[in-house]
Amino acid sequence: MESDTTFVAPEGVYTVIEEHRPSVLQNHAASTSPLQFPAKVSVITVKYPLEKIKDSALAASLAQLLGGNKDLKKEKAVKEKDDGISLSSSDTPPDEQIDEVPSSPTYSTPLFSPSAGRKPKQPTPAKWSKPKHNLKTTSSTFITRVQNAEGFPRNIRDRDGETTFFFYNQVKTILWVEAGAKSKEPFIRITFSSYPTCHSINNLTASPERLDVIIGFNTGDIIWIDPISSRYSRLNKGGCITPGACTAVRWVPGSASLFLASHADGTIVVYDRDREDGAFVPTQPGLEWDPRESIFVTIPPWHPGTSHDGEGGHSGALDISLSLSENTTNKSEKSDKSIKNPVSHWRVSPKGKPVVDFVFSPDVKYVGAISEDGCLRVIDALAEQLLDCYSSYFGALTCIAWSPDGRFVLAGGQDDLITIFSPWEQRVVARCQGHSSFVSCVAFDEGRSEDGRTYRFGSVGEDNKLILWDFSSGALHRPKTPYTHHSHHNAQSHSQPHGHKQSLNNGMSSSALYLPKTTSTSPLIDGEVDAEMRPRYHPAPSRNEIAVVQPVLVTFLPKHVLTSTKNGVVKLWVRPLQALQSGKPRRVGSGAI
Repeated sequence: MESDTTFVAPEGVYTVIEEHRPSVLQNHAASTSPLQFPAKVSVITVKYPLEKIKDSALAASLAQLLGGNKDLKKEKAVKEKDDGISLSSSDTPPDEQIDEVPSSPTYSTPLFSPSAGRKPKQPTPAKWSKPKHNLKTTSSTFITRVQNAEGFPRNIRDRDGETTFFFYNQVKTILWVEAGAKSKEPFIRITFSSYPTCHSINNLTASPERLDVIIGFNTGDIIWIDPISSRYSRLNKGGCITPGACTAVRWVPGSASLFLASHADGTIVVYDRDREDGAFVPTQPGLEWDPRESIFVTIPPWHPGTSHDGEGGHSGALDISLSLSENTTNKSEKSDKSIKNPVSHWRVSPKGKPVVDFVFSPDVKYVGAISEDGCLRVIDALAEQLLDCYSSYFGALTCIAWSPDGRFVLAGGQDDLITIFSPWEQRVVARCQGHSSFVSCVAFDEGRSEDGRTYRFGSVGEDNKLILWDFSSGALHRPKTPYTHHSHHNAQSHSQPHGHKQSLNNGMSSSALYLPKTTSTSPLIDGEVDAEMRPRYHPAPSRNEIAVVQPVLVTFLPKHVLTSTKNGVVKLWVRPLQALQSGKPRRVGSGAI
């Protein structure tokens, strides 16, 4: 029964109900292109308030009936001016909204503070800044063509309830499509002179009126666009901050302006969308720097908390506010103009070993990063320090996902395996065998990974296989042979981790319970050495020491699974009814075969 359009899982049959294929021109461009960058998909679900839309439509009708056409036309003209539709200059001035808030945040709250994952204080939506330039009238050679569907953007606002949109790249083009729509024509096609390699949508600011999308390119450039208002801003122009190609971009969850981008030169850079590019030259690590034991952080000179030790390493925490000051004088606004990008610069892996991808932990305190040197690194983002470094069994790691409860990290690689790591136990707990080629993407199904005991995730690989996996956390704690990588992780420490009970009572989120403390003030663990003295690098254990998970049969939506091929064929698979029993929304992700 299994084919290109159906496959069977324990809960039922998955069937393709929608497919998007590249045009003839896109296929030709892909076949003749000297560079091949696989298509990636970013998904967002926007809630349209039905009552609000109806009320506004009724008010407009009454206004026309009572002779309010003149006022309506004035309001429409002002709206068009705000959207940049009536402007004709190649580089339009910044929106008036930008003047309502300073161009950069203050330095009062840590970037990845404990409240970062719990809706930190943000400026109101009315004060969120917009990109500076007009997509339609720009004279920039970086954006070569913009094509809108008929009736855009009016048709975008003519919706009710929840609507799922997704963006994906094909060769040099970014496309915006509605999932499950009758028309397969994209709302917008934006063609660039360079190759888009990654993109991310801001969940915090997404609304029927705006979508903030960050796009990374093979040149290192980064574009921030709002396709609804047809505006954009450009960062790291021409690779002025770091020349390496962008390999992944992620908005900081809970932040309207901050995002991270990984680059092919082995770095991760923290950017602020509202800042201009600064004249920045990162400090180069010395020969004594070991990328398996630490990351090398360069704080820009305009950061007020800049602090370096004698060897050029970072000695303080990255201290950036997630909220903008509402009461700012003209004097402070002028000083804010000197604050540029980047916010911070992390050298994670050696030059020539690109950072392939990274993800945030559920509580936004930690970053898991993988690179072509075959290492998974768990980074304390607040302290800007490396917690642990795990080696792959063989070759480079290619994809990563963090479990919804923060307990496990998945990493696929060139060894055709998916490895399940436990950061708290500081060990590999299982490997998944089923692919016969490189693993391209992994993603958890949050709807089937909610009880903390059983988990479901999917994977796709270059062998054209889509595989679903189920595993039990209880079974994974019992490998084939006794595993004594760290003797202090005994039965007593598993049942009640030392030093974490008090933190839990203080409101620490769940994923933090599974990560060891690394500061110099950490207490002794079971009477042994201080956490600062423990080894950070963990070599790959042998096959005989690790449990093996077999498949039961990539991106999980509430009603669909979303997959994409390298050349941009996007498919929506309807989920069986059994998988929808919980009725709760699932996390959105992406997959590529």
